[in-house]
Amino acid sequence: MQLLLILVTALPVLASAQSAAWDNHARRMELSQFVDYWAEPAGPATLESVRNLPETRWQHNGKDSVSLGYGDDVYWFRVNIGNQGEASAPLFLEIGYPVLDHIEIYLVNNGEVTERHVLGDKKPFHDRLIDHRNFLVPLTLLAGEDLSVYLRVDTSSSMQVPLTLWDQDAYYVAEQSRSMFEGIYYGIVLVMILYNLFVYIAVGERSFLYYVGYISAMPMFLASLHGVSFQYLWPEATRWNDQAIIVFLNLVILFGGAFSIRFLSVSRSNHPLMNRLTLGLMIVAGLMVVLGVLVPYRLMVLPTILVAFLGCTGMLILSIVRWLKKDPAARYYALAWVFMLFGGIVLALSKFTMLPRNLLTENATQVGSAIGVILLSVALADRLNKEKKRAFEAQQRLLQEERKARMAQDRSLRIQQEANALLEHRVQERTRDLESLNGQLRELSSTDALTGLKNRGHFDRAFTSAVVKAYRFGQPLSLLLLDIDHFKKFNDTYGHLVGDDCLQMVANCIRQYVTRPQDLAARYGGEEFVVLLPDTPEEGALRVAEKIRQKIEESGFRISDEVLHLTVSIGVCAVCPHEADATKAIFCWADEALYQAKGQGRNQVVVREPPPVQDAEAVIL
Repeated sequence: MQLLLILVTALPVLASAQSAAWDNHARRMELSQFVDYWAEPAGPATLESVRNLPETRWQHNGKDSVSLGYGDDVYWFRVNIGNQGEASAPLFLEIGYPVLDHIEIYLVNNGEVTERHVLGDKKPFHDRLIDHRNFLVPLTLLAGEDLSVYLRVDTSSSMQVPLTLWDQDAYYVAEQSRSMFEGIYYGIVLVMILYNLFVYIAVGERSFLYYVGYISAMPMFLASLHGVSFQYLWPEATRWNDQAIIVFLNLVILFGGAFSIRFLSVSRSNHPLMNRLTLGLMIVAGLMVVLGVLVPYRLMVLPTILVAFLGCTGMLILSIVRWLKKDPAARYYALAWVFMLFGGIVLALSKFTMLPRNLLTENATQVGSAIGVILLSVALADRLNKEKKRAFEAQQRLLQEERKARMAQDRSLRIQQEANALLEHRVQERTRDLESLNGQLRELSSTDALTGLKNRGHFDRAFTSAVVKAYRFGQPLSLLLLDIDHFKKFNDTYGHLVGDDCLQMVANCIRQYVTRPQDLAARYGGEEFVVLLPDTPEEGALRVAEKIRQKIEESGFRISDEVLHLTVSIGVCAVCPHEADATKAIFCWADEALYQAKGQGRNQVVVREPPPVQDAEAVIL
């Protein structure tokens, strides 16, 4: 058993000991699988304290990407790199997510910090080590050298830290291809913007104006997200660099919705619901544009992602519905959206290593959106030509059908209002019923059916929370572990039904002295009971334990004509936890006190003094 325990304890250490091995033949290496991370507590941590953390506090990533989502936590990352070649290697460490706010990078060699760099998009662009949209750190690995890299990342955006180690020559070659693709993409978009702007000036068709706004906002959003705009357009505007992502993404939805409604002819007469939903989404996107300038990025990013998801989904649904309605323009529109979404899917698959990472997959988003922009421009021109030919006929039909459409719309609205009112009433009734049932189920699932006290599962959850709270606020915490003396002999003599009555009597005695709202009494199993007393020092815990013991001893238990008196042994542990996960150690101390009470003759209360802090930490770890 001890050998198994040692092996289990050593597993995290073995997992975190992996290091990235670089040799002279390598061109690039993804480091995500070799990364360990640790969430910084409320106060800032120093590099020295982070390096002295026990290995069990680090979590090994082991995946093809480092992505911890959105949140307020600050994370430390570490990765070990070893040069297995016979020559020194001039390298670049690339952090390929340019919207991270604050990055502290420490290079540690042979236990000494050799370099420290502070990067992030909250610093002016020209403060970077290398003028590039991503974060680049040059480093040199000598032959046979091992280097540890520590990163402290604090950001209001998604906690994504893609780490790539590059050979410097290979990086410059790859960057040439990426820059070429970027230039082609932005060149295509600029040509389309100018072309459609000139067409709008010539014919006055508002679809072209909305389209110009759409294809202007889309590349500006991508440029802001990929760090291109920060590099070339506003290298000193650090606050606006974050806000620009919010503003331009919402402008994409705003202009995209206006263009979709007009281009696909989604009016109140033919598609009243989709028209209203799209208009509502456009209004929300417009408000988000204004708020994006005023409200901090961290408060706007998740609502913006939700609006963007709804907008993209809605536009695709619009195109499919209109295609099914035999609208010729919808075919171009749907095909353009397929290319745009396909580009995003290809990029996502390459990030998850399901597709090879190359020039095409890395620029799939730009390629898909460029093809989509061209297709939409062709569709606009084709539609304008067809609309001119059938304008007169359509006008006559619209005059005749307008009255029918308005009547149908009124009927639809009345039906919808009645249905909504009925549905809302039913939903409220079901919600009240479900809330009542859920409350009953929660109470039943946390209560011991025999004694009426809380059960073991509820105690385990409450105990964990109480230890965390006591550790955080430095409060004392007391745990009482009670066991009925000679209960097995009692059951064998009088039967289990009488034993159940005995357990109920003991539970009633305990309940009389566990009266504070934060206190908890529970049946732990069999004849064992536990009492949790938050914010209670040793003296208070002893008084409660002694009262419970005396009450049980004095309470007569009648069996036929015979009156019996039961006794209990109680183990007490009162401690101020030094770790947030000290539940196991505290319970063990209380259990030791209980066994000591039994060994000294039963029917008594024994307090187990916790060991010194160093020994307690060793037990907890």
